[in-house]
Amino acid sequence: MLVPFTSFKVMHGGIRDELISGFESVLDSQWFIMGEQLKRFEEEYAKFCGTKYCVGVASGLDALRIILMAYGIKEGDEVIVPSNTYIATALAVSFVGAKLIFIEPDIKTLNMDSKLIEEKITLRTKAIIVVHLYGRVVNMDDIIKIADKYNLKVIEDAAQAHGGYFKENRVGNLGDVAAFSFYPGKNLGALGDGGAITTNDKDVANKAYSIRNYGSNKKYYNEIKGLNSRLDEIQAALLLVKLSKLDIWTKERREIAEKYYNGIQNNRIKLPLKAKNDENVYHIFPVFCDERDRLKDYLISNGIETLIHYPIPIHLQKAYSELKYKVGDFKIAETISREELSIPLFIGMKDEEIEYVIEILNKFR
Repeated sequence: MLVPFTSFKVMHGGIRDELISGFESVLDSQWFIMGEQLKRFEEEYAKFCGTKYCVGVASGLDALRIILMAYGIKEGDEVIVPSNTYIATALAVSFVGAKLIFIEPDIKTLNMDSKLIEEKITLRTKAIIVVHLYGRVVNMDDIIKIADKYNLKVIEDAAQAHGGYFKENRVGNLGDVAAFSFYPGKNLGALGDGGAITTNDKDVANKAYSIRNYGSNKKYYNEIKGLNSRLDEIQAALLLVKLSKLDIWTKERREIAEKYYNGIQNNRIKLPLKAKNDENVYHIFPVFCDERDRLKDYLISNGIETLIHYPIPIHLQKAYSELKYKVGDFKIAETISREELSIPLFIGMKDEEIEYVIEILNKFR
C-alpha cells in the first residue's frame, strides 16, 4: 500500500464546483486586488476567530512582520520566541531589527515552556510570540500573566492552528494579536499563498491595513513606509469557500489523531502528550524516535511518506550563524529536531490507510 504524507484530492474534490464558482465571481467582477471578496473574507474570518478585525496579507511571515512594525518594535528591542519553530517566526523579528530571545519548549507539549520566560525578560523586551506548534494550542494562562506583569505584547503565531480553542476562545483571539498563514498545506489553505492578522485592537488593525498597502490608506498618499502585502481577491474567494468547511475538516483530523493515539503501541516510538480535543487541530501528527532516520527509511520502504518538522533548529541554521550559537545551547529543541517525524494525516484519509500506518509503525524494531 502507498500512503502519501498529504493529499488534497478528497478535500478539493468535494468543493470543486464551489471553488470554480468563487474563481469565476472574481474573474467576472474584473476586480483583482482589495475588493469585495477580501472584505467579505476579512469579516467572516474575524467572526470565526471571535475578533473585531481581520487584515488579509500576502503570507504568514508578512503577517508577523506587519504586526511587529505596527507595534513599532525595532532595533534594540527584544522579542521572545520558541527555540523550536519554523524559521518564519524568527525571520519576522530579524526583519524589523529586533533581537531574538529563544525559549525552550516543554518536551511533553512541544510548546514554549512558560516557566522559562520570566528569567529572560529585560527592560528591552517588548513582546512574546507564542507558536501553536503542530496545531496544539499553547496554554495561555501563564503567558498572559507574565505579559501583564511586564507590560509585554502577546503575539500568536497561529500558522498551524486555525480553528483551535483555548478554553472558550478561538486561536486568533487569545493574545493581543495573531498571525495566520494560508499556505496550501495549512488546515485552512489557499490555492497559493496568503495570510491574515486578527486582533481586537483598532489601532493595530488600522496600522496593519496601511502597512500592507505601501503605508497608504488613500491611493498615492503614503503616511508611513509600508509593504506590498495583500491577500488577493482570488485567494480570498477560495478561502471563503474553505472556511465554511473548516470545523468539519478539523473534526476529521481529530478522529484520525485519536486512532493514532489508540493504535500506536511501540515503545520505540514516542507520541506527544495528548491535548484536550478542542486544543489541538492536528495540522501535524508528530512521532519521535531516537533512530528517526532509520524509522523514516523503514516507512518509505513500506510505502508510507513522511516529513520532518524541522531537521535543523533555528539557532543552528546557517542563516543565523552570526548569533554564534553552538550544538547544545538549546538541547530540547535539538532533541526534537533529531527525533521528530511527521506521519500522514489528511482529509479523506481512508481507514485502511490509517490502520496500515499504525500496523507498520508497531512492527518497527
